[in-house]
Amino acid sequence: MNLNVKDLESLAGEGGLLVGDDLAARAAGIWDPEPIRAAALLRPRTTAQVARILALCNEHRQGVVTHGGLTGLVGGARTTADDVVLSTERMNDIEAIDPDGRTMTVQAGVPLQKVQEAAAEAGLKFALDLGARGSCTIGGNLATNAGGNQVIRYGMAREQVLGLEVVLADGTVLSSMNHMIKNNAALDLKQLFIGSEGTLGVITRAVLRLRELPGSRETALLGCARLDDVVCLLKHVDRRLGGTLGSFEVMWQEFYRLVTSPSSGSSAPLGSDHDYYVLLESLGGGDDDGARFEAILAEALEQGWAADAVIAASGRERDALWALRDDVEQTNSHGPTITFDVSLRISDMERYVAKVRERLDAAFPENHTWVFGHLGDGNLHLVVAVGEDSASTRRRVEEAVYEPLQSIGGSVSAEHGIGLEKKPWLHLSRSPAEIDTMRRLKRALDPAGILNPGKML
Repeated sequence: MNLNVKDLESLAGEGGLLVGDDLAARAAGIWDPEPIRAAALLRPRTTAQVARILALCNEHRQGVVTHGGLTGLVGGARTTADDVVLSTERMNDIEAIDPDGRTMTVQAGVPLQKVQEAAAEAGLKFALDLGARGSCTIGGNLATNAGGNQVIRYGMAREQVLGLEVVLADGTVLSSMNHMIKNNAALDLKQLFIGSEGTLGVITRAVLRLRELPGSRETALLGCARLDDVVCLLKHVDRRLGGTLGSFEVMWQEFYRLVTSPSSGSSAPLGSDHDYYVLLESLGGGDDDGARFEAILAEALEQGWAADAVIAASGRERDALWALRDDVEQTNSHGPTITFDVSLRISDMERYVAKVRERLDAAFPENHTWVFGHLGDGNLHLVVAVGEDSASTRRRVEEAVYEPLQSIGGSVSAEHGIGLEKKPWLHLSRSPAEIDTMRRLKRALDPAGILNPGKML
């Protein structure tokens, strides 16, 4: 550590500094039960406190890693014993909701689910949604440009935020708390920090964009024989639903069979003989939405784009359908797994998945590979189990999954970020000129390199 812990003691307020046993009692993340490794953990309550902490750390060239809900999947919040952790857990206030302007002003440590619930109480909707909603925080969602289940309708996290307050490495407070949808007054600086994974600044507050709360929610699961049929189904429902398609999730047969197996505890709403399973949802506002939804699915069945379908008749049935898609933990029954989050054109998906399976089968004949994800917005998740998870094995599996993306212009990260785990593969998705420009931005905003050191670049 490059500075004295006593110098930090007064900066985060009463109870704001954790060291020793208090620090060791905390886990490194929700996926990592090991004790956190750090020289100290600071829990500020205000932007001013964050500014003072960063100014002192910058002066002493002390590395700082920002922690939100610790739900990330790429090692972006991983620490060393010499790091100072800056946790936003006490910056958890919803400061204001403007129902007419449809905005919410929040601190960075507010959990996503708390934002969703507060918006709903005001008759509005915060459109970002993902499985870790109860633990992840808004600051982390924005720092990683989180995606989730409704990107096809509402876009990524960067499309859900209007204004941002960020503290730069030297303690400068950059407050761009804009409340307007249209503000074209020169550069939109907040976009620099959304998706930067805490490497350019620390997000402390945000103005979130809210939407009107949908008046109806229709959910269905369909079985399809071919990926071409899935694509035809996507185009059909998107066109006929007139802008109300909220989610279009796809599960390959192996994944569906796994999450409906006897050991999973879930029953199969459709037979297990379809090659693809589509979970789609419409978010509308009309009294006749249910009948229209059924008619649109009937058209798809008549055209042969789907072989079978089940429509949720209640909230309980809807939750049961979504539980199948979200039950990724079932993959752990086959030993250690390696998870992937990639993005590519829909037209390339069938060939890409076949190529990955071919490479994995050649290298690991006994592998288990499950494919599922947000196909409607080009995002696939792959979970691979090959019996063990050594560094050399992981490298070979990553080669099989990532390398085929380069020739088709795909991305090694659709929504999880880069962190540490995907840093060696960034060059497959970004050009040398792009990476050099990122490094120039890093040097300009954090010349001492104290913010989340070693991550992303």
